[in-house]
Amino acid sequence: MEWRDQGILLSVRRHGETNAIIDVFTIEHGRHAGIVRGGTSRKIAPILQPGAQLDVSWRARLEDHLGTYTVEPLRSRAAAALGDRLSLAGLNAVTALLAFALPEREANTRLYKQSEQLLDLLGQHEVWPLAYLRFEMALLEACGMGLDLSACAVTGTNENLIYISPRTGRAVSEQVAGPWVNKLLPLPPILIGQGMGSDAEIEQALRTTGYFLSQKLAPSLGNRSLPEARGRYVDLFSRLITRT
Repeated sequence: MEWRDQGILLSVRRHGETNAIIDVFTIEHGRHAGIVRGGTSRKIAPILQPGAQLDVSWRARLEDHLGTYTVEPLRSRAAAALGDRLSLAGLNAVTALLAFALPEREANTRLYKQSEQLLDLLGQHEVWPLAYLRFEMALLEACGMGLDLSACAVTGTNENLIYISPRTGRAVSEQVAGPWVNKLLPLPPILIGQGMGSDAEIEQALRTTGYFLSQKLAPSLGNRSLPEARGRYVDLFSRLITRT
């Protein structure tokens, strides 16, 4: 078995004395792991940085084997991330969430393209937070847990949508919230495509998506804990906007 593809490097771990196992989110083969021979060497190790864009060739005797990769760098994102705490935290959050949530070897071209575009925005702080929020929404959708915010779950109308049901992920209008208001999650306008959103509004929206990531998605994956990298990015973003 053999194929060639492009992908985003999600994680690297040492394998034996000189090799490494990498997890790559590829265009046509989804999240796919493999061994890189000599992956800890001075020549190859600098290429294997999470977030890097790679051209990869995978080979194995049988399809269900781990297999081996040969890699060629296409684009490094280290320079955009290492010089800035928020960019580094954002990159780590994206790669950790993809590695955490995506099933192995299932292609998702739409999410791949959105992830690639997001990582290419590293360092552009005026657009990154909103793009990252949309990435989290897309990730929930890709995992079968997308939020339905098109209309009120009770009335079917799309007016005065200001809450989300934590149970169903559907929008709820102000008029019918009634006694349940304290149990509902906020629905910032930015989540339904209304405006570009202030940093404070994006932060609120990230708290809402964070609920569904941690309380819905994570339990569905075997009660695993959401990657700490996601929380570190949101907390850092929150602290930075509080200072401004």
